[in-house]
Amino acid sequence: MADSSFDIVSKVERQEVDNALNQAVKEISQRYDFKGTNAKIEWSGEKILMQASGDERVKAILDIFQSKLIKRGISLKSLEVEGEPQLSGKEYKLFASVQEGISQENAKKVAKVIRDEGPKGVKAQVQGDELRVSSKSRDDLQAVQALLKGKDFDFAIQFVNYR
Repeated sequence: MADSSFDIVSKVERQEVDNALNQAVKEISQRYDFKGTNAKIEWSGEKILMQASGDERVKAILDIFQSKLIKRGISLKSLEVEGEPQLSGKEYKLFASVQEGISQENAKKVAKVIRDEGPKGVKAQVQGDELRVSSKSRDDLQAVQALLKGKDFDFAIQFVNYR
């Protein structure tokens, strides 16, 4: 019998991030506490730019955006905020980026967890920015998925291509 397998990936649906961003823009434009503060959130290349007249307002924009991401089913672990709000002229700016793919070191961490704590006979191979897990037993693969869901990694993971 052939091995069963699945892939561990860290992907974010760009359209869902876009939808969350558009919802945040709409809420910011309608909220009374943002009137006259030049508050905005928008794409700036591959990053998301949040801008307002005060650092607390920028943090509030970030909070709104994060709540919209959660409602759309996107893990906050895939959103990387770059430091604290920076003063640029009269405006405070904050950049955030959406992380995709599993880095080599993170893939090695996951593979080590599978080797150390997972069922025997389960193999994990790094393939680019994803991790392929294979075994003869589908039950072992489901045990690995349950094990990884119970772990708290500092990056988002999803399971795809289960066959």
